[in-house]
Amino acid sequence: MIRAVPPLFIRTVSSSGAVKHKSVITHYSKHKGMKNIYFLSDAHLGSLAIEHRRTQERRLVRFLDSIKHKAAAVYLLGDMFDFWDEYRYVVPKGFTRFLGKLSELTDDGVEVHFFTGNHDVWTYGYLEKECGVIVHKAPITTELYGKIFYLAHGDGLGDPDPMFRFLRRVFHNRCCQRLLNFVHPRWGMALGLNWAKHSRLKRIDGKEVPFMGEKKEYLVRFAQEYQRNHPDIDYLLFGHRHIELDITINKTARMLILGDWISQFTYAVFDGEHLLLGQYVEGESKF
Repeated sequence: MIRAVPPLFIRTVSSSGAVKHKSVITHYSKHKGMKNIYFLSDAHLGSLAIEHRRTQERRLVRFLDSIKHKAAAVYLLGDMFDFWDEYRYVVPKGFTRFLGKLSELTDDGVEVHFFTGNHDVWTYGYLEKECGVIVHKAPITTELYGKIFYLAHGDGLGDPDPMFRFLRRVFHNRCCQRLLNFVHPRWGMALGLNWAKHSRLKRIDGKEVPFMGEKKEYLVRFAQEYQRNHPDIDYLLFGHRHIELDITINKTARMLILGDWISQFTYAVFDGEHLLLGQYVEGESKF
């Protein structure tokens, strides 16, 4: 049986002072028959820009159900919801299948780690109390099966866009979050969902920009610099960009971007020896 030592949290601050990071040391002991650790991101559940939203949610839930007996932990690296905001006595409509599956996993002893992204940062305790997940509001460094992982959604890391950086500061500002919650949920949720829809549809065909090459991808540049300053890190995993990417940074480190669960249905899995990118094809996925 895999036993997880309660996480130890150590706060550090990046050299820019802009993004806070955590070191989370979670030791999983290796032994024969140990379970896998899964990573996925960017489902954007509830998006008004996705035509078959309920079908998409069901597909994600079927994937989680397919791994529930093989998983020691599941890391959700941000933007699982297209917009999520918790009020004191109200949570967003929908997502009952997804939230129920998360609760089932945690009830069965599977660790579920939920990272806030730039679409679902407004969480204030509901997911922890009702679903039993562990919420991370900043990047973390964690040890898994003897390997060091740097895990983050990816927004704000190396992105030079001044407007995005300004909006990120606004969204993370506690006073601004409280002001949003003064708005009635009917209007607050409509505002958030329509903002997110507009943001997606203003792109060509509603799709993300394809891979631009290592020198132009700000997450790749960030990962290369961060690993140089933290050479003990073996793997750096991100979401946010909606592209599937697996590159070698140097002889000892790799960087992965996890794709999404809108059209790609991709994830990473670590078995203690190998870290692999996979695509969920119902009835065919093998790990």
